[in-house]
Amino acid sequence: MTPAAAPAAGVAPPGHRRQEIAVHRVYLIRHAETDWSRSGRHTGTTDLPLTDTGRQRARELERVLAQSNFVLVLSSPLRRARQTTALAGFGERAVIDDDLVEWNYGEYEGLTTEQIHEKAPGWMVFKDGGPDGETPAQVGARVDRVIARIRAADGDVAIFGHGHVLRVLAARWLGLPVSGGSQFLLDTGTLSVLSHYRGIPALEQWNSRVEEDEEANP
Repeated sequence: MTPAAAPAAGVAPPGHRRQEIAVHRVYLIRHAETDWSRSGRHTGTTDLPLTDTGRQRARELERVLAQSNFVLVLSSPLRRARQTTALAGFGERAVIDDDLVEWNYGEYEGLTTEQIHEKAPGWMVFKDGGPDGETPAQVGARVDRVIARIRAADGDVAIFGHGHVLRVLAARWLGLPVSGGSQFLLDTGTLSVLSHYRGIPALEQWNSRVEEDEEANP
């Protein structure tokens, strides 16, 4: 039997089967804007703060998130995620989970996709990883551990993290391989919701900004 943490292609993440479902919804919040995210630079382990715009965006998230009663709030240990968590109103409740840290890009840390493609045409992190950084399998294993922790909760869960690792989490939630994360675009300071459809893991909402939610639900 494949171990629960294994991220092999086509292997369902832990708790994928109907009878193991306890959690209702998983709210994924990508950290708000930093200087590097604004300029498109890959930001893995570099511990940057939010910009002024990012801090304002994080505060706006509180109005939507305050409507939910989370039984568990998890955050990446990196400052940009912790700041977003605190400004959204969950600083005291959040539990730091090292498995939520962003992808380690290795030699590609701080570079834009265009700069990376000058060295490695066609490179994509979800299939190639980062040289001297993390492989897709390593990130998939981390994400599967997070999903196992989510499945152990009995209620809604909030996750404050980063673009690439949350895209992998969405893919693994749906039973897709790590490479499936390439199919989910995710902006800074946005809210996404994972749920279920008749016991099957499903995508309920993706890459939404607070203003969009308020306009749709006046």
